[in-house]
Amino acid sequence: MVSHENIDRQERHTIAVLVNNEPGVLARVIGLFSGRGYNIESLTVAEVDHEENLSRITVVTTGTPMVIEQIRNQLDRLVPVDRVRDLTSNGAHVERELALVKVTSTGEKRVEALRISDIFRAKVVDSTNQSFTFEVTGSTDKVDAFIRLMFPLGLIEVSRTGVVAIARGAEGL
Repeated sequence: MVSHENIDRQERHTIAVLVNNEPGVLARVIGLFSGRGYNIESLTVAEVDHEENLSRITVVTTGTPMVIEQIRNQLDRLVPVDRVRDLTSNGAHVERELALVKVTSTGEKRVEALRISDIFRAKVVDSTNQSFTFEVTGSTDKVDAFIRLMFPLGLIEVSRTGVVAIARGAEGL
């Protein structure tokens, strides 16, 4: 017997989509999500093969197992889509995100911000007498934790790249 709990549980999936690099492709992919009420937690896109004119879109989304399956199938049917891989379902993969975090503080708070940045291996990429801009890279959880710790120390701005991911091992997309 299938329990309703398993059917209704929300899962987070990272999906890599190889597409033709042409105008309107990103809008079609996003339209697939918005038209069906699916949420995008993170979206990154960049050209990955200039000669073949291909771009890679990495989408992080949540949904029930049935919704995730629908998303994969619908992405696979879009005309400019070359390949779709659900990195979460297909096994081990590496995910990273980059954030620039600006903190304004003085005195002990400034020293504490530097101490925390050292623990998180964040780099100072800009510094003035009143502010630091840190570059932090890692899992989404690591980036979130760093940002949370910077709030009481004078965090004023955050800019994030979104998740990029790649399957582990010798096989490519």
